Amino acid sequence: MIGTKKLHVDQLKDYFKDKEIFETSDIRGFYSDKEPEVKTATLNWRIYNLVQTGVLNRIGRGKFRAGSKRKCLPEISVKIKSISIKLKKEFPYLRICIWNTSFLNEFMIHQPGRFYILIEVEKEAMQSVFYYLKENKFPVFIDPTKDIIDKYISFEQETIIVKSLVSEAPMQDLNGINSATIEKMLVDIYCDDVIFAAQQGSEMRTIFEEAMNKYAVNKDRMLRYANRRRKKDDFRVYLSSLSNYRQQN
Repeated sequence: MIGTKKLHVDQLKDYFKDKEIFETSDIRGFYSDKEPEVKTATLNWRIYNLVQTGVLNRIGRGKFRAGSKRKCLPEISVKIKSISIKLKKEFPYLRICIWNTSFLNEFMIHQPGRFYILIEVEKEAMQSVFYYLKENKFPVFIDPTKDIIDKYISFEQETIIVKSLVSEAPMQDLNGINSATIEKMLVDIYCDDVIFAAQQGSEMRTIFEEAMNKYAVNKDRMLRYANRRRKKDDFRVYLSSLSNYRQQN
């Protein structure tokens, strides 16, 4: 309770109400007025807490906006939870990211009826994870081509796809399950027109606009991840064409 009281949430909101974008140094200034000797570790904890509770939106590295949008926290289905538990038991030291493309329907005009549970792991472990899931009777494919998807997956309502996990991909812990952040989802849609064929063209623009309108989206995090996928320059150009992005920069 003491720590929460020291956040001074109401005063913080009032302090920044007329400022569109502010930085870590501005937040430090606010707290330093009340506690001249506030420590950096304490300040970082407070900022983390304020972002998690939606009081602040982190829109870039060291840049914030007063919270009007919440953090994107996709619901974890019973099936994903079950798969995650099995994989953690079989591969306890493996980095895994798991999420369902059905979440994207929240932002789409045309609602696809086919979804993928994407399981992303280090490249060296893809075969092991694929065969483990196959032995356990899951409908699973490994990094399928467009031809494979059209021939063998197009009639399935929900299929598991094992993919390579890009290093430094932005993930989040949702009740003990490593899942994709909204930033990762958006970059993946842009970079992969095979898995995300249903989300291309005007639909992709709609997804980006709706996601950035509804949730707090960290632009710097997207660009760093796009850089890991070697698409940073093209992705930056695409972002600059979006009205929501132009308004927030």
